[in-house]
Amino acid sequence: MQCRNGLRMALLLVTLGCGGRSAYDAPSESRDDAAVAGGPEGGPSSSGASTSSSGGSGGVSSASSGGSSGSDDASDTGSQRPSCAPSGPGTTDCGSVGSGSESCCTSLEVTPNGPYYRTYANSGSGPSGEADPATVSAFRLDKYLVTVGRFRQFVNAVLPPDGGTGWVPLAGSGKHTHLNDGRGLAEVAGDAGLAFEPGWAMDAWVFGAPTDANLSCSGSTWTSAPGSQENLPINCVNWFEAYAFCIWDGGFLPSEAEWEYAAAGGSEQREYPWGSTPPGTNSEYAIYGCYYPDGSGVCTTSVMNIAPVGTAASGGGLWGQLDLAGNLSQWNLDWYASGYVNPCADCAQLLPSSDRVFRGGSFLSAQSSEWLPPDRGSGGLPTGGSYDLGFRCALTP
Repeated sequence: MQCRNGLRMALLLVTLGCGGRSAYDAPSESRDDAAVAGGPEGGPSSSGASTSSSGGSGGVSSASSGGSSGSDDASDTGSQRPSCAPSGPGTTDCGSVGSGSESCCTSLEVTPNGPYYRTYANSGSGPSGEADPATVSAFRLDKYLVTVGRFRQFVNAVLPPDGGTGWVPLAGSGKHTHLNDGRGLAEVAGDAGLAFEPGWAMDAWVFGAPTDANLSCSGSTWTSAPGSQENLPINCVNWFEAYAFCIWDGGFLPSEAEWEYAAAGGSEQREYPWGSTPPGTNSEYAIYGCYYPDGSGVCTTSVMNIAPVGTAASGGGLWGQLDLAGNLSQWNLDWYASGYVNPCADCAQLLPSSDRVFRGGSFLSAQSSEWLPPDRGSGGLPTGGSYDLGFRCALTP
């Protein structure tokens, strides 16, 4: 089909069991556009070379006024990030179940408190069974999942309502440019220590376009026009669209090691992101098991069981991020591998496989193991989006 920004897309909607982590028999309805190519970022190109990247994480093209510098002020309050530039629902009213006054783009610095183990168990009395050590450098991570309201600003930039030329990611953008002299995260497999983040592959945009049709999997929180769901987390977004959003908004997708570090409280290696208090069924700590909104544990429509971002206000992690357990699972940067490769120092699994990593469990997750910090699930095709899958962005510290 021909999109409004003039790009030719080859997209097909099919049903995909995206990782099989839902706690109920009904499969997640997902998007997929058939085969996933083998380039470093999922596109046909294997080079991922930067042709015009500015060296920052944003990689803003001249066709758009969006994208931020990732400066301390912008990444702290969200005031300079394009997804929260317009005041309104889902952009500037987070912090109190849709009636707050905090920017939905607020990001909080994750300050390393020492090495941690990516594999561990914790039943409330401290971590055990530790394996797979890792270290991460400081970074910022969004306090909230990306909302429908924020994502709407991205859609308007990519597919302008007036039919004009839309924003596209620059080749090589989206790296952790504060690491390894601008080269980004280190490859942990294959050419370990010799290869680094490729960033956005120049021709990868063919695998995603945030059209109404592509965002409309069963149970989608997206609406074609602003409405009552702007404070819900955006779902039905594939990995490419999530990555492109983060680039446009001045950041990047967190690596799996970074995401788990934030969820585990770093070296504290917590039982839950908030500590060891059982989550209960009143949605105070986590949105899971279809207990939202009435505590019944009965799944109705997925939109009804998904909560506005930050609803589980007591469930903040060590550095303050919310919804690290439940509500929606979250895309990470890495390709999925069945086991970790050691050692890991600011690393990512960049060797292509069939699936990308997602973490955190969702509103459907009845078994707590699905959203404990160390749980890895089974990943999902990067071309598929599901009603129980969303994302959040990371930024330079």
